[in-house]
Amino acid sequence: MQLITSGTDHLLHGVAQTRQLEQSLALTLPAHTLMQRAGLAVARLALAIAPHAQRIWIACGPGNNGGDGLEAALHLQQWGKHCVVTWLGDAGHAPADSAAAHQKLLDAGFSIQTKLPSGHFDLCIDALLGIGTSLREPQGPMADWIRQINAQGGPVLSVDLPTGLHADTGQTTQLSVQASHTLSLLTLKPGLFTTQGRDAAGAIWFDALGAEKHTLDTVAPLARLNARPVVHARQHASHKGSYGDVAVIGGAAGMTGAALLAASAALHAGVGRVFVALLDEQALYVDVQQPELMFRAFRSLDLSAMTLVCGCGGGSAIQTVLYEVLSSPSPMVLDADALNEIAEDSTLQATLSARRGQNVVTILTPHPLEAARLLGVSTHQIQGDRLGAVQALAQRFDCTVVLKGSGTVIACPEQTPVINITGNARLASAGTGDVLAGMVGAQLTAGHTAFDAACRAVYQHGHLADSWPPELALTAKQLANRGPSCG
Repeated sequence: MQLITSGTDHLLHGVAQTRQLEQSLALTLPAHTLMQRAGLAVARLALAIAPHAQRIWIACGPGNNGGDGLEAALHLQQWGKHCVVTWLGDAGHAPADSAAAHQKLLDAGFSIQTKLPSGHFDLCIDALLGIGTSLREPQGPMADWIRQINAQGGPVLSVDLPTGLHADTGQTTQLSVQASHTLSLLTLKPGLFTTQGRDAAGAIWFDALGAEKHTLDTVAPLARLNARPVVHARQHASHKGSYGDVAVIGGAAGMTGAALLAASAALHAGVGRVFVALLDEQALYVDVQQPELMFRAFRSLDLSAMTLVCGCGGGSAIQTVLYEVLSSPSPMVLDADALNEIAEDSTLQATLSARRGQNVVTILTPHPLEAARLLGVSTHQIQGDRLGAVQALAQRFDCTVVLKGSGTVIACPEQTPVINITGNARLASAGTGDVLAGMVGAQLTAGHTAFDAACRAVYQHGHLADSWPPELALTAKQLANRGPSCG
């Protein structure tokens, strides 16, 4: 069993893949073995997170998730805990494993309740639905039990997933369990790490139930977690030309700050030279706080000789240069207003899609609303299936896509998507997306593939927020100025 932290590389399997693994493993093990292992793992973690808990409520659903809870109750009672077990199942219709666990509790003298328990509990174990959660709102006793679990105020351990959280998408029903800890069993599920999963699940633990890694590898995952990138030391005998050029194109009237933030992020990530082509013709072409930035008129740039970061604060003015930018052979990052213009213009869309056929690199960095515009759907639909949305964008435009948000998702054709778990709500501040665009451009300039550059930049961007001193406010400018070196 392990606590899942940022930087660890794990495969993520959805409901269908998890059930496939369960069935194949069950054929190689004695009857009920997986549920027995699951129950023991739940009981051990319960003891670890609430060692002094005496009165424990184990809320068990009608399926195999409830069976895991029933098995856990037997261990906790044997270890001296007072367990109140409630069950929504029916012994005559329960799955075989759950029915066997239910019978063991009866044989051990347990009184299994079917009604809402009273009083306060030192720990609640949510074993109601697990991967059986659908997006149908809970009703009747299950809804009452969820409300009671959330009202307890103490630690809540969810088995596999918090009830109400969808394993594949991270969506939650309006009424769902708010866990302080979640123990994901056999596989890690994507929904724990994106959309609303991070808020619902609390600390995420994983137990493979004795399955070997090579067994888990036999089933194709839906995604994987973003691993901590390795940063290589720079060669001593190098110079600014060794680390490439980035040109940031954007900053229309009233929005020049966005372009400067992206440029600053690229500069502090270690790019050799950073050029800024502001679209506000009245702007001052100097930044006295960062004299390293070199301001140029757009028409004076050699677009074929540098990495382009286009769109940050571009407004409608970006339309005047975007076709030319997309037609260049340079690797590029398209953000913000560049994406909005592409969403409205079929010619620009075709030009973007054609870039891959020309063997040139493109990375899109939309937030959910920009992604919705590009796909012609609602933001709700994007958030309803972030993995599906990012893959649809990557396929449609044949490029690498970074869908920002809680559990940022990175995808490109013919790659397993990656979910990033660094970062926190302190990044919910104006300009941090511009900083990310600059960091992605820096990683491209360092020679990484588009997918690797995106994964590295997204990880580092979030990691900076996670390591930010708690007493200091996080602003985009400060974030840009503390960017890690690329390599």
